[in-house]
Amino acid sequence: MDSPVLYEADAQGIVTITLNRPEMRNPISDPDVVEALLAALDRLEGDASARVAILTGAGKAFSSGGNINKMKPGAGLNAGLPARTRGNYKRGIQLLPLAFAALEVPVIAAVNGPAIGAGLDLACMCDLRIANESAKFAESFVKLGIIPGDGGAWLLQRAVGFAKAAEMSLTGDTIDAAEALACGLVSKVVPDDQLLDAARALAARVAVNPPFAVRMAKRLLWEGRRSDLATVLEMSAAMQAVAHATSDHEEAVNAFLEKRTPVFKGD
Repeated sequence: MDSPVLYEADAQGIVTITLNRPEMRNPISDPDVVEALLAALDRLEGDASARVAILTGAGKAFSSGGNINKMKPGAGLNAGLPARTRGNYKRGIQLLPLAFAALEVPVIAAVNGPAIGAGLDLACMCDLRIANESAKFAESFVKLGIIPGDGGAWLLQRAVGFAKAAEMSLTGDTIDAAEALACGLVSKVVPDDQLLDAARALAARVAVNPPFAVRMAKRLLWEGRRSDLATVLEMSAAMQAVAHATSDHEEAVNAFLEKRTPVFKGD
């Protein structure tokens, strides 16, 4: 069987991670998928040449979220006994939002079709999101009589605000790409056949910048979602001291003064 997650890096430092169960619309709740995605994120974080990543789905769906075929008692995450089910979540799909939060390499979600339930939450774990015109989004857990067990209650409202997150979570309704753009869930919508090109173009705009500065800026953005101003200012001062000491900062200043294109080496 093919790997459930594919990993591909190019010479620009752009990594493409692809969910690879298109025949099932790329569910992410099965243990082998969680393990493969965690391994891909670990590989990404450990690759000093990686500057930005794109996360997408094979086929016509980004991710259908949970595997509904394994939602009966005693199957999949639902162990039947509540204490065991709790453990399955903590040792399984809940590791994903923690891994994304710890990741310093920026990740772009290229949503190429439905992103449903945990699939929507997976997109919200990413730093940037763009979508094709066929994309659809739903925080659909309530339709199945369950709740967002993978951190969606924290993630979604930080993407679209509390009111819209409450509407999506309590109705379970599906929104299209146009509405996702209007509410800020995605920053751009493109024709279906242009999605990966658009994602790579956005990735290239990130990859061209000094990698240490990009990674620290991402860390500060995530910290700003949960910390007070004084804490973020303290972290900013410490990270700025590191940034000022890099060769890339010196190169950026010299290139600006010399009116030339800078060449950043990641040191």
